[in-house]
Amino acid sequence: MKRLLPLLFLSCWALGAVRAQMTGPVRGIKTEHLPNFDLRRFHFGFLLAYNTSDFFMKLDPQAYTRDSVMSIDHLRKPGFNLGIIGSLNMTDNLSLRFIPSLSFQDRVLRYRFRRSDGSEVVFDKPVESTYLEFPLLFKFRSDRINNFAVYVVAGGKAAIDMASQKDVNNAIDDEVVVKLNRFDYAAEAGGGFDFFLPYFKFGIELKTGIGIPNLLIDDGTRFSSPLRSIRTKTYVLTFTFEG
Repeated sequence: MKRLLPLLFLSCWALGAVRAQMTGPVRGIKTEHLPNFDLRRFHFGFLLAYNTSDFFMKLDPQAYTRDSVMSIDHLRKPGFNLGIIGSLNMTDNLSLRFIPSLSFQDRVLRYRFRRSDGSEVVFDKPVESTYLEFPLLFKFRSDRINNFAVYVVAGGKAAIDMASQKDVNNAIDDEVVVKLNRFDYAAEAGGGFDFFLPYFKFGIELKTGIGIPNLLIDDGTRFSSPLRSIRTKTYVLTFTFEG
């Protein structure tokens, strides 16, 4: 939670700045900020984001008949992203955006097993990832209304998990990790709002990413065997700052 506090303070400050810029130096008279912003073919910026990550899971339908597993739940956890933005204006309303980022994601898989005496035991298996992501997105934006515009984005990304534990030796049952492949790719879509401030453009964006490949590595443990596939799912609230 502590690592998210700077993001919350920053978002409050940015929203205050957006409200302040809606009126010009004289109250009630609106001033067009950054009038030449869209005339530049390239522009750059950075982003800060809050994410929640989760999984799409498919279970082996025979798992409950041949093993002691009773249920498997997936719990989403908060994380954050840091990235830089490179944008190419293709037309007045369409741009191509390349956004290399670091994404810190946490998830938990909760297993319930039945012991031989009929009692239950619960295991929480954290799945922590630090992704180096390479999104390539098309952004379609409306015409400016004074200092405001709305937009949608769609595209895809490739990702490398720098914290992957795919090579860990799962010899001790209580310390077994759920292994996932290091490489992932996903489709992304979302939308947001652009606010043109006096010195930079501020954006608020909400998007989702749906992983395409099955990342599960079945190494024969009682934590991987009941699963047939695991795919990633993320929701990201992003604050962008572009000059």
